[in-house]
Amino acid sequence: MQQTTTGNQSSTKWFWGIFLGLLFLGMLFVAISFLVFASALKRDGGEYVSSGSGDKIAIVEINDVIVSSEKTVEQIKKFREDKSIKAIILRINTPGGGVAASQEIYEEVKRTRDSGKIVVVSMGSIAASGGYYIAVGSSLIVSNPGTLTGSIGVIAQFISIKDLAEKLGINQTTIKSGNLKDAGNPFREMNDTDKAYFQDVVDNSFGQFLDVVAKERKMDKTTLLKYANGRVFTGLQAKEYGLVDSLGTFEDAIRITSKMAGIDGEPRIVREKKKFSFFEEMMGSKIEDVTDIKGKLFDEPILQYKFAP
Repeated sequence: MQQTTTGNQSSTKWFWGIFLGLLFLGMLFVAISFLVFASALKRDGGEYVSSGSGDKIAIVEINDVIVSSEKTVEQIKKFREDKSIKAIILRINTPGGGVAASQEIYEEVKRTRDSGKIVVVSMGSIAASGGYYIAVGSSLIVSNPGTLTGSIGVIAQFISIKDLAEKLGINQTTIKSGNLKDAGNPFREMNDTDKAYFQDVVDNSFGQFLDVVAKERKMDKTTLLKYANGRVFTGLQAKEYGLVDSLGTFEDAIRITSKMAGIDGEPRIVREKKKFSFFEEMMGSKIEDVTDIKGKLFDEPILQYKFAP
């Protein structure tokens, strides 16, 4: 009798263990399926047009660190080719970012300006380094008096984990085809040859930055070099030094752009609606995708036009 009771108890435990395990797997499957489904339901609201009686002015926003250029370039190109849009305002609020990405956006801004469509830059809290590089390709730069801008320069930062790796007993063997192939390797100290190599790359990128600013702002390089040591300026200082054209708010930029484009009445402002997933809308707030977080943490390029205090 005792053996039968013990057997029943053991069977019950097995039953509940299997049941709870299957229940957990089922809930996990449902949760993953919901997240995948919700992510697939990214809602693109298209364009949002504000009220107004005049012609359209499009707004393109550049926020956060510049890691890639594709979305911004696509937006600018779309608005450039839209005949119903008379001008574009580029709202810049960034400390800068990747050299190549900043250059690609600048080229698209310049191409749009040269096509005959007005592009006005409105600077937010910060429009430094790569953000300023992009701005100089516009028809006109409007800055708040307190905007931080400038930071004309290049930076490359490398992390060394050599001492930590040794303490943890982690060793790395590198087989390379040339003495500079693993320059910047975090598992070894950077030698003088490595430093000279990267300094040459940084200097070359800095020269490209100088050439663009000197050309676009019609400044002598000798004069420009006084301001191109990596430091930032307030908008008020930048106006005094010839780095921006006008002081004003975003609303001032709209009025200036409207006047430049010859728009009668209040212009209609066109923006692209941000994409939100079904899950984000259910939660009532914007939640960054895991890929976006990963990009911000790991995909920032080494060579950057970026204000890095």
